[in-house]
Amino acid sequence: EVRLVESGGGLVQAGGSLRLSCAASGFTLDDYAIAWFRQAPGKEREGVSCINVSGGGTYYDDSVKGRFTISGDNAKNTVYLQMNSLKPEDTALYYCAAGRIASRLAGSYEYWGQGTQVTVSS
Repeated sequence: EVRLVESGGGLVQAGGSLRLSCAASGFTLDDYAIAWFRQAPGKEREGVSCINVSGGGTYYDDSVKGRFTISGDNAKNTVYLQMNSLKPEDTALYYCAAGRIASRLAGSYEYWGQGTQVTVSS
């Protein structure tokens, strides 16, 4: 059974940092691209970053470039999203997703976690 479990969210002040984790089971990171999406209240889900752990390729939305870093640990079958210099507009429910093809589009991903809340206070 494929499962994705996010953790690491919380409340942080603007300028602070958080590291999100996405623990995968039922498959290996070599076989899937992993992405982080976020959804704020009243807004559409948007792609934040994705990684092809086997190939090393990464993608970042312009809104997080230079502040967020995505990485993967094959030994732990876990993908991380290091978020620095957080802004109030980063407040959202963050999801990780797994799909065969790395893409910015949510529809490209087959499996989703339950989400972890990130709240950035001003």
